Amino acid sequence: QLQLVESGGGLVQPGGSLRLSCAASRSTLYSYAIGWFRQAPGKGRAWVSCINGRGGSNTRYADSVKGRFTISRDNAKDTVYLEMSSLTPEDTAIYSCAAGWDCSNLGSDYDRWGQGTQVTVSS
Repeated sequence: QLQLVESGGGLVQPGGSLRLSCAASRSTLYSYAIGWFRQAPGKGRAWVSCINGRGGSNTRYADSVKGRFTISRDNAKDTVYLEMSSLTPEDTAIYSCAAGWDCSNLGSDYDRWGQGTQVTVSS
């Protein structure tokens, strides 16, 4: 059964960059669409971005991150990445990846979730 493991979170200064990774355990990500979501302190879960399965030719972004974040997948490494740049304190959240069959902005469209990785943007 597919398990997802996120990594790459940490503390970064405003304007900085981070790259998050979502790796597979016990199965492969290849056929799955992968979505990234985040949950800031005291707020609900928010969709960030997604990429379709296989070739990963279709990507989508929330308006709040468009132009600053880039999602990609390396099928040889069975990993999906979220490159984040021009980070602001408003990007502080726990970031989680999820696997489903469609590149969707709805959490209910994803079947498997990782545990999440903390991203803190602060000076």
